[in-house]
Amino acid sequence: MSLILGIFALLMSVTIHEFCHAVTAVFLGDPTPRIHGRVSLNPMRHIDPLGTLALIFFKFGWGKPVVFNPNNLKKPTRDSALIGLAGPASNLLMAIVAAIPLKYLATTAFSQTIFFEFIGVFFVVNILLFSLNILPFPPFDGSKIIGVFVPFRFRRAYDAYLESGVVWVLIFIAFDQMILRWITGFSVLNYLIGTISTLVLSLVGLGS
Repeated sequence: MSLILGIFALLMSVTIHEFCHAVTAVFLGDPTPRIHGRVSLNPMRHIDPLGTLALIFFKFGWGKPVVFNPNNLKKPTRDSALIGLAGPASNLLMAIVAAIPLKYLATTAFSQTIFFEFIGVFFVVNILLFSLNILPFPPFDGSKIIGVFVPFRFRRAYDAYLESGVVWVLIFIAFDQMILRWITGFSVLNYLIGTISTLVLSLVGLGS
């Protein structure tokens, strides 16, 4: 049952995450996500099967990226950062909303229901997605968010980082999860996500 709840929570969370990317891009003037059918709450339009399995088993993963055209944006650098921010911001908001019943209904009869259990899983999934996607490395959204802070003279190097860095980041994550963690019991990715998650838990009032 927990696995089913986790998959359902993941589908909902990733769908809303990608939907928010798409809606933000359209709002800022780029019709590309609408043309591609991404302004939708249909999970099938947003889920990447491989990325979903990776998130379940390795604690990192991805949805189907929302493609947008920076040339259609009034302020490409700022607006690209806003589009990137929309996804993890939605996960943070969903976690905050889920935290309310978790905190205030934990001692009631509702806490014994499957709906309360689902809310708990939904909360954890969104904390994980926020903590992962806020990392400033491609292909995570954080790499686009920091673009607004990159000086103009470094824009070309930054764009190259976004394009070529994906492969190196994925190679490192595979090494970190499959080799480093197996040999040493320590994972850089898990440490980063754990640190961010602890901060977020404190923010929403469920942590120390």
